Amino acid sequence: MRGIVTALLALATVAYSHGNHDQEDTSVEKDWATRHMKEEHHINNFDPASFFTLHDYDNSGAWSPEEIRKTYGLLDPSNSHVTESQKEALVRDVLSQFDPAGTGSISRDEWMRQTQAGKRLPDFGYGPGHHGDIEYEYEIHHFERYHSENDREEDLNHPEDIEHFRLHDEMELAEQKLERLEKMQIVEANIPQKFFRNK
Repeated sequence: MRGIVTALLALATVAYSHGNHDQEDTSVEKDWATRHMKEEHHINNFDPASFFTLHDYDNSGAWSPEEIRKTYGLLDPSNSHVTESQKEALVRDVLSQFDPAGTGSISRDEWMRQTQAGKRLPDFGYGPGHHGDIEYEYEIHHFERYHSENDREEDLNHPEDIEHFRLHDEMELAEQKLERLEKMQIVEANIPQKFFRNK
């Protein structure tokens, strides 16, 4: 987590001011990456190297197909309607532009070479690329826009707030259930039905 925060601080030469989203620039972006950085990271100015580093989630020096999917938000529930063949087509398209040697991933050097040649990440129409956890997405897309640190619990009553807390409750219940199961010597639910005696 510290690495992401450090990268964001290094990237941000001009960041959006929190709580002032009603004045966001709604003009058409130059490319999808610019829209992504503004909407998902609240960063206006960045360079290709910084963009690459921020989205190299495993710090391997290359973007894998899975990292391309994640950057475009294809792993997020908001894109659950996107079919597997559409996801594969998106990855193929991005690789065809930024991996001309056909290695199956995009190296940092190749990314820099292709962006300097004028290539940009295309907008496939699947949104701005939600790729944070539920806490990050809630904070950046709802809390910062409609609430402040001084809000009381009873002020968090928008549908987005209620849904967010419902998800937290579900996750907490699932953790408690798992803890109970792990304390059991034999987990009956894990025994295949064929091993039970027919009565």
